[in-house]
Amino acid sequence: MIAYGRQHITQDDIDAVVAVLRSDFLTQGPAVPKFEAALAAQTGAVHAVAVNSATSALHVACLALGLRQGDHLWTVPNSFVASANCGLYCGARVDFVDIDPRTWNISIDALREKLEKARRAGTLPRIVVPVHFAGQPADQEAIWELAGEYGFKVLEDASHAIGASRNGERVGSCRWSHATVFSFHPVKIITTAEGGAVLTNDARLCADMQMLRSHGVTRDASRFVAAGDDPPAWHYEQQMLGFNYRMTDVQAALGSSQLTRLCEYVEARNRLARRYDGLLDGLPLSRPTLAPGNVSAWHLYVVRVSHGRRSCFDGLRQAGIGVNVHYAPIHLQPYYRALGFSRGDFPEAERHGDEAITLPLHPGLDSRDQDRVIRVLRELLAR
Repeated sequence: MIAYGRQHITQDDIDAVVAVLRSDFLTQGPAVPKFEAALAAQTGAVHAVAVNSATSALHVACLALGLRQGDHLWTVPNSFVASANCGLYCGARVDFVDIDPRTWNISIDALREKLEKARRAGTLPRIVVPVHFAGQPADQEAIWELAGEYGFKVLEDASHAIGASRNGERVGSCRWSHATVFSFHPVKIITTAEGGAVLTNDARLCADMQMLRSHGVTRDASRFVAAGDDPPAWHYEQQMLGFNYRMTDVQAALGSSQLTRLCEYVEARNRLARRYDGLLDGLPLSRPTLAPGNVSAWHLYVVRVSHGRRSCFDGLRQAGIGVNVHYAPIHLQPYYRALGFSRGDFPEAERHGDEAITLPLHPGLDSRDQDRVIRVLRELLAR
């Protein structure tokens, strides 16, 4: 089976993990701060907070940004459910914005129209979560401008997009957002096995997220509120309701090692994507369109087949090609239908969900694998 995505582990990665296993700390040691510093340096952000998953990262970021019961969070339907669930975890009301038919990212026109209606209705969102689908950055400058006009916070879900850039600005720098989330699941650009991180330039936001990932507890004397003038060395305080979302040193060591090859991985994915572009030219399907100024991390290579998607998908799987679908629209999941959403609410995202097939793409893919994928796909489309 040719997998649609998989991790790429080297001896350096193994050595880094073994070094931690032989050290004094398996968790809450020096490897996590080292990884966080490397992430901040890589992206240009001031702060990084590593956690045990991107879902946890979205959750603590929402809480730190002030999302509360009765607030509104908006995201896109063509993402994994975590992009929306983070709002529900905070007691917020979740809604969606349809996608652009070319980039498959959030539609700025649809967002602007929805914001104006929400302002008149008194239901403006506290947080908007644009998703950098498949690794391509959303139009963050336009979203940031709308945030200034309508007063919402911007939380980038860049789970697909570490290593990407927009107009020369690295995703994760938070130039046009309050915070950015990365995922380090094994099929992502780099991996910590499971894991995620939040990047931000706001020191207070960083400190709150650090507490939230660790039970809401602080040992930082500068933040104590009930310690007196001379607290003992053992003193700590729970100041908020937090969670056990910590990343281990084992995971962080793997992440630090992987991060040294980020540029190599992104270049390989771009090379493979360009080759797909050429091989697919002329076939009856839609290919991804990069917006001007964007460099994609190419986490996914998604094509859209308007007729016979099911037979194409099944035929590829039967031929040993591990295609996937990204994504079934969130608002059509049974849980979200029970909240009142239905087919017809977000037509472009629904068309995308009906047509999408994710082709294999990862650094271990070679030209023979790609040729096999295209040969089978071409045969299936000709039927």
